[in-house]
Amino acid sequence: MYRNRASDGKNNICGKRIKEIRLHLPEKTSQRELARMMQLADIDIDKNAIQRIENGDRFVTDIELRVFAQVLKVSYEDLLDDSVEN
Repeated sequence: MYRNRASDGKNNICGKRIKEIRLHLPEKTSQRELARMMQLADIDIDKNAIQRIENGDRFVTDIELRVFAQVLKVSYEDLLDDSVEN
């Protein structure tokens, strides 16, 4: 049987890291602000999509992952590190 979900049943492994990094940015960054940052980088995403990604309810494309890393100023490997706890 094929499995395309994380070991915890979520649709991504980067969502909790995106949330953690977003919440620890020097300036307060809301989900809406993160969506705006992504839009400025030409990724069509809204606040609700950010919420679903952070909750693990939405898949994340490789293109989106690369831009998340750019706007959050981390490596994409940091976003995929599911060994870090919140």
